[in-house]
Amino acid sequence: MNHYDRYLHGPFAPVKEEVTAYDLPVTGRLPADLNGRYLRLGPNPLGVEDPVTHFWAFGAGMVHGVRIRDGRAEWYRNRWVRSTEVSDALDRMERGLQPPAFLPPSPNIHVLRHAGRTLALSEAGGLPHELGYELDTIGECPVGGTPEGSSANAHSKIDPRTGDLHSVAYVLGRPFAQHIVTDPAGTVTRVADIPLPGDLPFLHDFALSENFVVVFDIPLTFSMDAMRFRWDPAHQAHVGVLPRTGGQVRWFPVEPFYVSHILNAYDDGSTITVDLIVAEGPVDVADPGGVKPRLDRWSIDLRAGRLEQRCVDDRVQDFPRVNDAYASRPHRYGYSAVTPVYGMQFTPEGPHPDDAFANALVKHDLVRGTTQVHGFARDAAVGEAAFAADPSGDQNEGAEDAGYLMAYVADPERGASDLVILSAQDFTGPPVARVHLPVRVPLGFHGNWIPDT
Repeated sequence: MNHYDRYLHGPFAPVKEEVTAYDLPVTGRLPADLNGRYLRLGPNPLGVEDPVTHFWAFGAGMVHGVRIRDGRAEWYRNRWVRSTEVSDALDRMERGLQPPAFLPPSPNIHVLRHAGRTLALSEAGGLPHELGYELDTIGECPVGGTPEGSSANAHSKIDPRTGDLHSVAYVLGRPFAQHIVTDPAGTVTRVADIPLPGDLPFLHDFALSENFVVVFDIPLTFSMDAMRFRWDPAHQAHVGVLPRTGGQVRWFPVEPFYVSHILNAYDDGSTITVDLIVAEGPVDVADPGGVKPRLDRWSIDLRAGRLEQRCVDDRVQDFPRVNDAYASRPHRYGYSAVTPVYGMQFTPEGPHPDDAFANALVKHDLVRGTTQVHGFARDAAVGEAAFAADPSGDQNEGAEDAGYLMAYVADPERGASDLVILSAQDFTGPPVARVHLPVRVPLGFHGNWIPDT
């Protein structure tokens, strides 16, 4: 099986229908005051005719959601994000016709709530789509839209202090990106251009501290000739620092690297600390499993003009998350996933060093330099876990981990998936609850716990 075909089988295999189920069975006990929806987005391809050329990240987006209220799991829904092209393809399938072999990228990366809207977000210039409470697609929603055609993108981030949404948006073929600030009402309040000399780099994620935006000009660049991202060893890698209030970007040259995702960033005087997932090149973006990502801490000393890189954990992991209340401020804890995307074993520390997990969630104590691992069964495919703050917990300093981790985890015995809820403070203990879904949830990308307000 080649690496393209791999993303159509096993834990990646797309599901073929939309499902609605009510009153879901639960093992354990759901916290009575945890009211809201856990939503996660990912690719669910339609009409793949040639697996050899299939690109996992281009699949039609499907959102999976569980609604929790008053200690009950009220419903599960999965719905395609119905862009115009996806709606046309589904209509053809309902009439017994073959859908197009290729669909333009649709919102399939991330889902969050901002300005009173639930938004499905795209990579590389696609417009966000608004979703209804029950996950129906309302339509295109140009949140963060600029005259140059940018909008809120895949890894837009909310500043918990201000409620502003920050985006670093890029459009294929354009020699600059834009930092866009959208206020809590959905109005764009600031736009700053970020010039990008040379070919456009893959700007999948960025870092946001209290005072700065950090972007990563990596050697994975877009070729207009080949119409694809490719690793360019001649491309000088840089880290760029832009003041959040605007101004010139300050560039720091670095050795070639690949940035997967950002855990968090914060300021300490004239130094910006960034915790992030990186890997060595070369990288084929169509085969994310071909790299070995690790957790690093990078320190950017603006006064000395120096960037220092330190490996925090060289074990293969990705999809890092933080308690979102600590986004862009100093944090102690970070959470990552050991996932079949990479297919590598993760050996935990402690009294059983011979144990190894291919599916696990990891809690990093970045102050003490320790990790805790919550392992799952060999075939229990797990992806990103989102943090849900305990509504009755103390979110003041010292209680950063007062809350829960939520993730979809495959149950190989049932041939379906569970929504697993872990206590962040009792991370290695049994799950607080497992919500048993009626169907399998394919491995996907990103999501959030969205509390009812």
